[in-house]
Formats: sequence, structure tokens, C-alpha cells
Amino acid sequence: MLLFDLDGTLTDPRPGIVRCMKHALDKIGAPAPPDDVLASFIGPSLRGTFATLLETSDRGLIERVLALYREEYGDAGLFENHVYDGVAQMLDHVRLITSGLFVATLKPKVYADRIVHHLGLDRYFAGVYSPELAGRFDDKIDLLAHLLAIEGISAERAVMIGDRAGDIVAARANRARSVGVLWGYGSESELADAGADGLCASPSELASCLSRIAI
Repeated sequence: MLLFDLDGTLTDPRPGIVRCMKHALDKIGAPAPPDDVLASFIGPSLRGTFATLLETSDRGLIERVLALYREEYGDAGLFENHVYDGVAQMLDHVRLITSGLFVATLKPKVYADRIVHHLGLDRYFAGVYSPELAGRFDDKIDLLAHLLAIEGISAERAVMIGDRAGDIVAARANRARSVGVLWGYGSESELADAGADGLCASPSELASCLSRIAI
């Protein structure tokens, strides 16, 4: 079974996420760092991101900024997103050599489902697993454990594919294998240090890599 992250792995969400982060910070009068800094936070939970950006542990403030972000993101930001070149071809290939493909993302399910459908990726995946808006499964370790349990997938048969350390750490915590992709928002050192079982520089290379793995 192949478990794919969404942002930074299947799609490039930078325009929408960065713009909506800036929108939310502006609404509360907080300064926004440069776009490249904001983009570096793509992947992990937004609750943690806003806590870092605002240098606060104030849950009320974090939830307020998150609500402002979601208001803009749910209206328009989620559509400011595109599938990476080569990903569709890679998915066409790997779905022939595995028993199932799933999306496992920390983007809330209400948005992840819409994005996967809007971009025409739903035809490849048996399901989309992601957190609830209130925060349940906001930790990727818990999310993967939930996916494996619900789908009855043994960890030895699962491969997590993602662009951030959190994807790799979650796979290792659940005793699954992992492949880090280098076209997203995590660096090669980030993924290697997290313990990725393999690294791939392009979707075509990923297709070849996955063909060699028993899945």
C-alpha cells in the first residue's frame, strides 16, 4: 500500500497557503515574514505554525488566527494549487503495481477532499485520511496509525511518501517504510536525518523506486 502526503508531494499549494497566512496575520495586526519563510512551514500542522510565527502558546489567539486563515483558504486559497509536473504519470504507473493508494495529509479533511477532487486526483486514491477541523489526528503519527487500523493494512506492507520530516517520523513510528521526495518543501538533509528509507528527486524517479519495492 502506498500512502501519499498531499502538499509538497502531489501538489504545490504555495500560492494559496502563503497568501492566506499573510491574510490571517494582517487581520490581527501581526507582521508577516517574507514569502519564502512562510512557505517553509508548508506541511506541518498550522496550529504549530501559527504558534511559532506569533511566538505564543495562547490557544485562544492561535485558534483565532487559524479561523481567519481557514475563512480565506476555504473560500479561495485551496484552489490556488496545482499538481506537480509528472505526478499524474507517476500515479498512473504505480497504481498498477500496488494493491491500493491513499492520501495521508495534515490538511483538514474538509479541504483535502475538495482539493483531491478539484485537481482530478480522486480517481487514483481509495481514500483520503486527514485531521478533523477541531484537531483530532493533527499529529501524523496518530493519523497513520488510524489509517492502517481502519484499512486493515499491516505496517510491513505500507510505504509513506512525503516531503517533510514529519512524514518520515510518522512512518517509522508506525513501523512502515518511507520515501522522501525532494521536489517539495523539505530539504534532503531534513528527510535523511529523519530516517527516510529512500530519497527521490523527481516523480519519474519515484515511480522507478516504488517499482523495486515489494508493495
